[in-house]
Amino acid sequence: MKILANDGIAPIGKEILEDAGHTVITDKVEQDQLINAINSENYEVVLVRSATTVRKEVIDACPNLKMIGRGGVGMDNIDVDYAREKGVFVFNTPASSSQSVAELVFAHLFGLTRFVYDANRKMPIEGGSNFKTLKKAYGKGTELRGKTLGLIGLGRIGQYTAKYGLGLGMKVIASDPYVPQAIIKVPVGDEEVKVDINTTSMKEVLTKSDFISLHVPKQSDGSAVIGKQEIELLKDGLILVNLSRGGVIEEDALLEGLNSGKVAAAALDVFENEPTPREDILKHPKISLTPHIGAATIEAQDRIGEEIAEIILKNAK
Repeated sequence: MKILANDGIAPIGKEILEDAGHTVITDKVEQDQLINAINSENYEVVLVRSATTVRKEVIDACPNLKMIGRGGVGMDNIDVDYAREKGVFVFNTPASSSQSVAELVFAHLFGLTRFVYDANRKMPIEGGSNFKTLKKAYGKGTELRGKTLGLIGLGRIGQYTAKYGLGLGMKVIASDPYVPQAIIKVPVGDEEVKVDINTTSMKEVLTKSDFISLHVPKQSDGSAVIGKQEIELLKDGLILVNLSRGGVIEEDALLEGLNSGKVAAAALDVFENEPTPREDILKHPKISLTPHIGAATIEAQDRIGEEIAEIILKNAK
């Protein structure tokens, strides 16, 4: 088959597919040219990450399309049900990026609790002239050990995040209507410690957590999971982390919570208006920012590439 990896694929995935006789093209096609490229080049498989969308109009206009693959977890950039109704095989790679996303959660949490994110902004400008003032400003950091980490969503990524939290000595609570219980295996030296997590209500997670990390899509009606009402339930001074999807936290409500002091700080890897996030979010002094890089590690991309190749080879006709 001829495969368009429009948002790229790890070299190992490309190699596996080409060794099996498939053709893999990684030249980027702009969104408005996607239909034309698929039809003119007779692509039967389109692989995307988060940048390219495959909506109804693409599916209808490309009758030769047999597979749509998403390198990563969320498939909200693909009209999945419609594609499947049309006989197109749609898949993602939910297991491959979980560890990388979980590690980025804690990169943000360490940076926020010790003000590293803000110090890196100000030290190059003020470090030479205002050292003592900055030292005083960043002198009230907090530790993660002993605190309560709340997880909204306890799927694969949530469970990896729980694993890191437990390893740090945090108490972990979680809410997930689809996962009543999870056994988290925490490596300690050459052994594993098993910890049972029984999920609870979202209200309990909101009211009892010191930190909350979200690992869910938007609600079925497209609305945010965390809005003004949910923020009002939070502990004063809580830190929110969103590495799931833009819009899972309502950005206006988040800003209101940050400005009032209800929310101490936030970490965002995803935004409502990607790839052009709003400036008041980007410039807010209490937000730690990354540009949607949760799965962007060498190891995760290799795993994703291998998983994509295995799925295609298994389902190729």
